[in-house]
Amino acid sequence: MGKARDTKNGDFNDAIELMFFAYRDFIADPDVILAAHGFGRAHHRVLHFVAGNPAISIADLLDILRVTKQSLARVLRDLIDGNYIEQRIGANDRRKRLLHLTAKGSALHGKLIAPQEKRFDEVLAAIGPQAFEQWKKTMRLVINSEDRDNVDELIKRSRAARTDNGK
Repeated sequence: MGKARDTKNGDFNDAIELMFFAYRDFIADPDVILAAHGFGRAHHRVLHFVAGNPAISIADLLDILRVTKQSLARVLRDLIDGNYIEQRIGANDRRKRLLHLTAKGSALHGKLIAPQEKRFDEVLAAIGPQAFEQWKKTMRLVINSEDRDNVDELIKRSRAARTDNGK
């Protein structure tokens, strides 16, 4: 195991610990909601990315999530059978199955994201917009460099989807 590097503000271990604890707390509220539906974090991730990318193909979703087809198939089956997601045939390519949230799926996604938005509202109020923008830049740099442009595009599409849905 490598030794954590000393920095002016402490070693990297502090940052690593903070990431783990922040993620734990960030996902805790949605975990409770998911459990009430018999779902787990994989269901949450699928709902999140389908909400932000309406008409996403299964292949594109697999690329984003980096999971096996088998694990995605199990989670999708739960969400489709529960009427949270629907598959539609692609208009341009009838072989493609495109995923959309149903009204029920959109409502669940809204419940899952609400406590996370509240948490970020509190962070923004505490640190201000400039520090919050710097934090987002920092999080982007934690992402593998070869993935950053793709993530930027996903974020733009998600922002557009929220705008189209009135959020």
